Amino acid sequence: MESLDTTILNTGVPVIAKALSVTALAMKAVLASYTLALAIFIPISGWMADRFGTRRVFSAAIGIFTLGSLLCGIFTNIHALVFWRVLQGCGGAMMVPVGRLTLVRAFAKHELVRVMSFVSIPALVGPMLGPVAGGLIVDYLHWRVIFFLNIPIGLLGLFMVYLRLPD
Repeated sequence: MESLDTTILNTGVPVIAKALSVTALAMKAVLASYTLALAIFIPISGWMADRFGTRRVFSAAIGIFTLGSLLCGIFTNIHALVFWRVLQGCGGAMMVPVGRLTLVRAFAKHELVRVMSFVSIPALVGPMLGPVAGGLIVDYLHWRVIFFLNIPIGLLGLFMVYLRLPD
């Protein structure tokens, strides 16, 4: 979700800017706020996982990201969108490192290369699909679907965490 979200919005910037009656350049704050939140919260994610438990932090990260996506989809102005993108970035920042930390703790050392390779596939495919998906969404659907796309994925992720992920 996190790697897809960093690229899917780029193709929708002109349409969203027009809908908000702002310039496309003003949308730079929307893109930068997410990236800045990632940079701030990635370093503390490991500490949080050690302090509060990987399952709790990972599920909170998915929940925060999903909630941020919902709120980004229903925003009314650019200032709210920037704020909700920061919230979304907070959740996104913790998903990848805590997810990988969980794998390191759950699998034997001889299995880690295989497991990490499998988990890396979505992170490699997401940035390739993002611009295509974003373009299709803004051409054929409403631009808010860019944000709403994360909601069913996040809910499924939360369900799977509680069903399968050990603490």
